[in-house]
Amino acid sequence: MTTRAVWFRRDLRLNDHTALAKAVEHTKDEDSLVLFFHMHPELNNSFTMRHDYYFQTLQDFVSRAGDMGAPVHVIEGEIEESFQAFVKELDVDMVYFNRDETGFGKKRDDHMVEYLDSIDVEVYHYMDHHLHGAEEIKKQNGGHYKVFSPYLKKWKQQQKPGIQRVNHDKLKKAAVDKRSSFKEGEKAYQSLMEKTEADFPGTGEEAAGERFSLFLDGAIYDYDEERDFPAVDGTSLMSRYLRTGAVSIRTLYHRIQDEVNFKKDTSGVETYISELAWRDFYNMIYYYYPESDDKELVEKYRGIPWNNDEDLLEKWKQGQTGFPLIDAAMRQLNETGWMHNRLRMAVASFLTKDLLMDWREGERYFAERLVDYDPASNIGGWQWAASTGTDPVPYFRVFNPVRQSERFDPHGRFIKEWVPELGNVEKKYIHDPSKMPENEQEKAGCMIGEDYPEPVVDHKKMRKRAIEVFKDKT
Repeated sequence: MTTRAVWFRRDLRLNDHTALAKAVEHTKDEDSLVLFFHMHPELNNSFTMRHDYYFQTLQDFVSRAGDMGAPVHVIEGEIEESFQAFVKELDVDMVYFNRDETGFGKKRDDHMVEYLDSIDVEVYHYMDHHLHGAEEIKKQNGGHYKVFSPYLKKWKQQQKPGIQRVNHDKLKKAAVDKRSSFKEGEKAYQSLMEKTEADFPGTGEEAAGERFSLFLDGAIYDYDEERDFPAVDGTSLMSRYLRTGAVSIRTLYHRIQDEVNFKKDTSGVETYISELAWRDFYNMIYYYYPESDDKELVEKYRGIPWNNDEDLLEKWKQGQTGFPLIDAAMRQLNETGWMHNRLRMAVASFLTKDLLMDWREGERYFAERLVDYDPASNIGGWQWAASTGTDPVPYFRVFNPVRQSERFDPHGRFIKEWVPELGNVEKKYIHDPSKMPENEQEKAGCMIGEDYPEPVVDHKKMRKRAIEVFKDKT
């Protein structure tokens, strides 16, 4: 008799799950299967909105697995000690998991493969989080891509992996319930669940499926045009579900192939599929450049004299810059743990070019706040905006925050939703309220400098200065 254990991390689902599907497939009649989650003690020390969303997803997953008759065992403590106790208690022969290719996860996985091997436990790990792993899409000469367009062309030519179907009947039959042996883990789990408090619109596998169905019903066809307008519900919102693993990227890809009406104009569909490719691209970049979380990819831009003004940074974080679209975006982030993608570009450009502040500050703040925080995509996006990364926006192309506002929130609907003090400001002043004459300020009940801040910088001057700073390094 063999005991197989499936280790869940950022793949909190029971369908289209490679490690789970393989473990169930390998299980024979007399074998047992145990599902488990490891909780590091440090998780209790820092608890941000990102953790809140993740643990609410975990709660949904644990509940669904329990209802199915395949309970999740929570183990707690320093990783080697807790694994050793777990393996010994349940006489585990094999551990299955979906590996991470980058960052902290890769270091942990490499270490644990070695450690489990040293205590005579077989390990089976799989590439599951992306359609194509970091080493799959190569140039003709065997090298990796640094520019997205040729990468996308090659990516589209590759056959996509199929759905990893999990035999739920077999899973139920083989799953064991030994939770009574792991009371400390249960206690740590309950303690974390008590900390969750934010009210999110949907967590877990079922919510992911429902939201994607809604997107496929209509918004996907206009995605190329409407994804840029924050006041429009034109995006899929799948990034949070992909981040927690409540849905598999394979499921999204194959549902598009199966359910989209390809007789219609599919430019929106193609644009959406290219966004899935961006996830793979940035994962590949982070894999080949593991130091890019803290180091500019473009060497000549290392050592840029960034502005270190803490007060200014705080105003950016709190949405108090005097630029309405930037402030609305930051307030949306602070309150909901999410930000519209067009606005992520706008606020990143504003921080790095208008305020000339270090992109790492922005990347770290996003890491704390975003419920869909994906290190590879976030680092890639911030370095892109700062003109220091791979295939970046040229340093001389600086987003104008007022023009971005006029273009993507023309009626100021998004601004008024998140910056209520501008609620009565007329449309002609909504993008740059500092231009309002005093009588208009009184009429709107919004005095600039009192009810809403003056712009913290002069965009024209800062644009010029940012270009000079980068030019000096070129």
